[in-house]
Amino acid sequence: MSAELVHATGRLVNRAVDQVLLGDARVGSAAEGKRLLEGSEQNEALADDIQRVIVLSLPVIRSLARGAKLVKLPWVILATSALSVGVAVRSGVREIQVISSLLAHHIEEDTGAPADPDLVKKLAVDLYLHPRRKLELRDDKLRLVRLSRKWALGGVFGRKTERRAAKALTAAERVDAKAVAARWAEIRRSRSG
Repeated sequence: MSAELVHATGRLVNRAVDQVLLGDARVGSAAEGKRLLEGSEQNEALADDIQRVIVLSLPVIRSLARGAKLVKLPWVILATSALSVGVAVRSGVREIQVISSLLAHHIEEDTGAPADPDLVKKLAVDLYLHPRRKLELRDDKLRLVRLSRKWALGGVFGRKTERRAAKALTAAERVDAKAVAARWAEIRRSRSG
């Protein structure tokens, strides 16, 4: 993964979650989130960032083709692979937004305060990537690399993410938001002090 692709992915996730947090609407339950994901809402505000991630994924597609012993990559394969990556990125962004909205709702309900954007971003990406893992609040610098790889490779190979997103929503609903927010605040204080 190129540093530029990872940076573009991080920027896209930050803008997507910020868009959710700045809005008034929140997802109140995993079931509501699953229903939202069944719809086909497009996010035109993030189109440039999505396009940038797709373009930066093209070298990944080319390197996969070289590994498969395709000396010359026909433009048709490159174009269809880019379209598949585009679908994966768009779906992934929407799934992360819905997971973020549910997390923000629970944090705001349980703490009575606005959700910390950095906490919501971290939890949303972590749950999206590994819905069954125990949440850790330490700084994982590789999560954006993993997310970039997931979108690029998942798109090329046509992997569906609906089941994983549903599991992530269920896991997000079970998060002890008050305890996580308190621990996050404690970590932030210890870093700044």
